[in-house]
Amino acid sequence: MKEWLIENGIFVTMDEEHPVVRGYMHVVGDRIAYIGPEAPAGVSPDAEKVSGQGLVFMPGMINTHGHASMTLLRGYSDDQVLQVWLQEKMWPMEAKYEAQDVKTGAALAIVEMLKSGTTLFVDMYDRMEVVAEVVEQSGIRGTLMRGVIGLGPEEERRSKLQEAIRFVRDWHGKADGRITAMMAPHAPYTCPPAYIEQFVQAAHDLDVPLHTHMSETIAEVEQNVRDYGARPVEHLDRLGFFSRQALVAHAVHLTDEEIALLAERGVSVSHNPASNLKLASGVARVPDMLRAGVKVSLGTDGAASNNNLDLFDEMRLAALIHKGVSGDPTAVPAIEALRLATVYGARALWRDDLGVLKAGMKADFIALDMEQAHFYPHSDLVSHLVYAANGRDVRHVWIDGRQVVKGGVCTLLDEEKIRRDAQQSFERLING
Repeated sequence: MKEWLIENGIFVTMDEEHPVVRGYMHVVGDRIAYIGPEAPAGVSPDAEKVSGQGLVFMPGMINTHGHASMTLLRGYSDDQVLQVWLQEKMWPMEAKYEAQDVKTGAALAIVEMLKSGTTLFVDMYDRMEVVAEVVEQSGIRGTLMRGVIGLGPEEERRSKLQEAIRFVRDWHGKADGRITAMMAPHAPYTCPPAYIEQFVQAAHDLDVPLHTHMSETIAEVEQNVRDYGARPVEHLDRLGFFSRQALVAHAVHLTDEEIALLAERGVSVSHNPASNLKLASGVARVPDMLRAGVKVSLGTDGAASNNNLDLFDEMRLAALIHKGVSGDPTAVPAIEALRLATVYGARALWRDDLGVLKAGMKADFIALDMEQAHFYPHSDLVSHLVYAANGRDVRHVWIDGRQVVKGGVCTLLDEEKIRRDAQQSFERLING
């Protein structure tokens, strides 16, 4: 069983009792065995030792919403409103995707996420079995699902639902538990009510959570009222969507009553500040949701609407935009933003073994290089991580006690080949 001993490190733990620890962390297998100021006893002589000099360690970051294979469309269509961007630009290009494109785009996304400190990501797309293969190979942790748009004929809808069910049966719990699965109707505006109910029933049958896009734009909310006589939150509640563990992406346009209902139902929210700003969807009421007890987390969305997958960017935006729109500089303090990217992300995915560095937790952690101008002076490290750091500062990444990034390079993936394949896929898509 592999052991690691991090010596003379600074650890921003996200543990409320011991928020910053200077000293040692001992990892045995896939778990943290010890973290504290004194050298631990019982360390194997074969343990691999890592000097923490010049580094700051923190929990791996958790990206709770995205579409990894859309990295191939990064920069293809910018500065558009959501419906035009989606229906006139994204969907026609995605219709040209072949399985290899999905795999290549996912591999490119995983390289970007790993190198910028993300250790767990949520992904909604099709051909998810090829995404799962890359997750398995790369060492990253993934919560994956076959996202389904239900606008086609009945036979097509039935086939897509069966694909989603089959993916859960084939992949949930695989890759030594690093892969988990959900059921995911794309959105209330792309899936008829009866179809969403079929996904709810399948989630009950398979005992997995649900994920969907919800209340991303005002136009979407208004359309839902026209079509179904209710706003998306009430609509999904009526359909039983919140009768299971549920994660909704965006949740930008909510009333007080809707926030209270999400809190009462235990619904998790993925806040995607960069994507929401870029598509002019609005600014979610994150401080209000947090006060109400809603489990809020951070997501990047796809690289076509962001346009990067750096959760440090999302964390900084989450800390800043809510100050700006509220006029309250305490709206989302630095420590709360850091929680959104780590321990709150774990809670949003119903994980109590991730997001914190302490004994017994999964050994998912990252190390950033502090010996850079923007980390000086070494004053408030939480402030520096939120307001000054970025994903390019990440030097090392461990997931399940396995080092998957060393010195800024992925240890299990061929980055050069992935970049080359991604460019070739894009050129085929644009010219095809």
